[in-house]
Amino acid sequence: MKKDIILAGVGGQGILTIAATIGLAALESGLYLKQSEVHGMSQRGGDVQSHLRLSSQEIASDLIPLGNADMIISVEPMESLRYLPFLSEEGWVITNTKPFINIPNYPNLDEVITEIDKLPKRIYFDADEVAKKLKSPKSANIVVLGAASPFLDIDYEKLKNAIRKLFYSKGDNVIKANLDALEAGREITMSLM
Repeated sequence: MKKDIILAGVGGQGILTIAATIGLAALESGLYLKQSEVHGMSQRGGDVQSHLRLSSQEIASDLIPLGNADMIISVEPMESLRYLPFLSEEGWVITNTKPFINIPNYPNLDEVITEIDKLPKRIYFDADEVAKKLKSPKSANIVVLGAASPFLDIDYEKLKNAIRKLFYSKGDNVIKANLDALEAGREITMSLM
């Protein structure tokens, strides 16, 4: 098993939480894991990306070569496009369509969605809206993770266990909200497949 994943978004959108959840699930699965440091301005509003590499064999480098990523998981639509040079021909893009407009010349959202729609393997939807319907607006990142979960090759129960561990100190209500968000995202992908 080998998965090379680019995590993309804007500072404050929960990229590190996605990485930590996948990482905990990978470790519970007995996989090797390497993650690059978050690159970009991780303060709120700056673009952020991280490389996450999982494998059943030892991993030499924490950086994914251009054209080799199996997946881009993005919580911001324009950021999903920024890292397309890393995506393999067979790779998936899973992205939120709700923009985080952090620059004055942010492109027209319809044009961004048109570019995403051209990709052969993509799942895109408004994760912020899904999170709001769940009465958990801060969990849009976990909704996106749920949508990516069928492509991770990690047992779904292990992802749920990772959420329980990661949010343990925040209490049962926060754990449940994030488990519900994970499930809602997964259901979106399953309905589209």
